[in-house]
Amino acid sequence: MLTIEHLNKSYGGDVKAVDDLSLTVLPGDIYGFIGHNGAGKTTTLRAIAGILSFDSGSIRIDGKSIVEEPIACKREMAYIPDNPDLYEHLTGIQYLNFVADIYGVSARLRDERIKKYADAFEMTPRLNDLIGSCSHGMKQKIAVISALIHSPKLLLLDEPFVGLDPKAAHTLKGFMKELCDDGSAIFFSTHVLEVAEKLCNKIAIIKNGRIVAAGDMDKVKGDESLETLFLELTEHA
Repeated sequence: MLTIEHLNKSYGGDVKAVDDLSLTVLPGDIYGFIGHNGAGKTTTLRAIAGILSFDSGSIRIDGKSIVEEPIACKREMAYIPDNPDLYEHLTGIQYLNFVADIYGVSARLRDERIKKYADAFEMTPRLNDLIGSCSHGMKQKIAVISALIHSPKLLLLDEPFVGLDPKAAHTLKGFMKELCDDGSAIFFSTHVLEVAEKLCNKIAIIKNGRIVAAGDMDKVKGDESLETLFLELTEHA
């Protein structure tokens, strides 16, 4: 579903944010991407999403190049940044319908999905409110619903649990599992190592732009906790 080969990205010519990064995310994977602040996680996610150019390497989504076929790739994915910028002059329902229009979701399917996700996140009574009047947590929920509305084959999330209350975070984890059970894939960054350890079947640890460990969760961490492994591998980052 997602194949990254020898990805490189520098800022200002001498600051290498991503250094020869390669990994593969298969259908059904919930793939966690962890590292310290500034390790290269957000840069990688933005490159995959097609909103940040990169210096060399390749990114393919469902076999298509994000450089050569950006629109086709973006039809297959959804991306939620760590601080989503929504159209605050729209109501929640207007924004969700706008996103559904972009992805060509039928009226029947969008109504079903908006009801399903808005009910689950307890947002249904607030969908007629202006987004600008919503709290950070409510905006995060709207962003999540908008990402799920077209059932993406690849869901990219940058720190998705930040700003969500415990119940909403639990609900999101359930929908992440449901999406992958249906054959989609999820690649997400997080600082919450306990969540990654319980939720992910695969993990990649990035340090100074380079992958220092990657693969099946059980094989990567062995008998250690993910926290212990992470601290061992990144102690001198």
